Amino acid sequence: MLTFLGFAMIATFLVLIMLKKMSPIAALVLIPALFCVFAGKGAHLGDYVIDGVGKLAPTAAMLMFAIVYFGVMIDVGLFDPIVKGILRFCKADPMRVVVGTAVLAAIVSLDGDGSTTFMITVSAMYPLYKRLGLSLVVMTGVAATANGVMNTLPWGGPTARAATALKLDAADIFVPMIPALAVGLLSVFVLAYVLGLRERRRVGTLVLPSGDDEEPELVTVGTATGAGTAAGEGTAVATATAAGAGTGVPSAGSGAPASGGDAGEEGFQGLDPQRATLRPRLYWFNAGLTVALLTAMIMELLPIPVLFLLGAALALTVNFPHMPDQKARIAAHADNVLNVAGMVFAAAVFTGVLSGTGMVKHMADWLVGAIPEGMGPHMALVTGLLSLPLTYFMSNDGFYFGVLPVLAEAGAAHGVSPLEIARASLVGQALHMSSPLVPAVYVLVGMAKVEFGDHTRFTVKWAALTCLVVLAAGMVFGII
Repeated sequence: MLTFLGFAMIATFLVLIMLKKMSPIAALVLIPALFCVFAGKGAHLGDYVIDGVGKLAPTAAMLMFAIVYFGVMIDVGLFDPIVKGILRFCKADPMRVVVGTAVLAAIVSLDGDGSTTFMITVSAMYPLYKRLGLSLVVMTGVAATANGVMNTLPWGGPTARAATALKLDAADIFVPMIPALAVGLLSVFVLAYVLGLRERRRVGTLVLPSGDDEEPELVTVGTATGAGTAAGEGTAVATATAAGAGTGVPSAGSGAPASGGDAGEEGFQGLDPQRATLRPRLYWFNAGLTVALLTAMIMELLPIPVLFLLGAALALTVNFPHMPDQKARIAAHADNVLNVAGMVFAAAVFTGVLSGTGMVKHMADWLVGAIPEGMGPHMALVTGLLSLPLTYFMSNDGFYFGVLPVLAEAGAAHGVSPLEIARASLVGQALHMSSPLVPAVYVLVGMAKVEFGDHTRFTVKWAALTCLVVLAAGMVFGII
């Protein structure tokens, strides 16, 4: 009964979200509450929710202060050179912009924290997507998938969890997986290239400046396809002001996407060279503070929530020493903070009910029990395939500490090494990073102003394909 209710609850949530019948916060709260009553455990709903909130409270605190910190860094101009550099490199070519998104997300993912990766990637790329009229779900999908592949780094979480659960060395799990993960990352770049070509065909011809003091450079990137025009017909020209001044910019063609939004001043405030919040004299202080913060995260000198709390307080105090200015900066980022923190605490209801009622355990036991006896010698392959749905519908803790030991035991009975099982368990991470149970994904869609349902509908198929590519590469290389 609990198995059926668990799957039904997840399916109901996903359907309502993707059909946009409910907002994510409402769905995360009301649907599990309803199914908790169906399970006959409505009297314990409060306990489940409090337990879930308690477990996710540090994550919510981390996200709140991380948003304030990186928001301040954007305000003071820390990322302006990065955005300008990307702008010059991409030369208004949507294909290069999308590929650049994947590369940037992969590089920033080296810090091991998804929330930080998404904040930096969106901060750098969002104005460019808005300026060119590109689809924002392409940005979120590519960034999430690239980060998911890189999330397998030993300090990223899943590898350490697998090593702990099976009492193995993390290096023995991760190092042999590097070729397969490299193939997976390459597949993300190929995906970005293909999606970029599609955006290039749709957007049309654009004009962007090649430098602040140079003549605008005309870059032909295809024709607008909104009305099915032939080559050279119906193309639009978008003239972007140097350095992204906060003036309105015309749409980049008749095929401009609905999700791309208005390519007007909203998209360029982060690059306005005249904004009052710029602190050029403090640039190297802010850069050093950010590097120190990320280094402390990697070295685990303090818990991440504490690091971001200290970092946000220090950044506000140094850059905006006057109290009214500090209040104005906090108020400017209050929407993002409230949206993300609200999502996290709402997700605590979902995870609390799943775990508290025992639905997760029953679902996992049912899936493991459904494996045919003849598949025993192929438990590594089975583990890789199961990691896709299980890490999407469960937290990493639930999968690696609750399900993986059972799979490893079943594999050992048929002579399959626990190392192979552990490596196969990493396959689903590209899909996991778009799970509604991952707080970082709400940072991504919130900062990009993308509906979670739109992101899910677009990303899941590509992320699942990337997972299967990693699994196939692992089998070809003899790793899994």
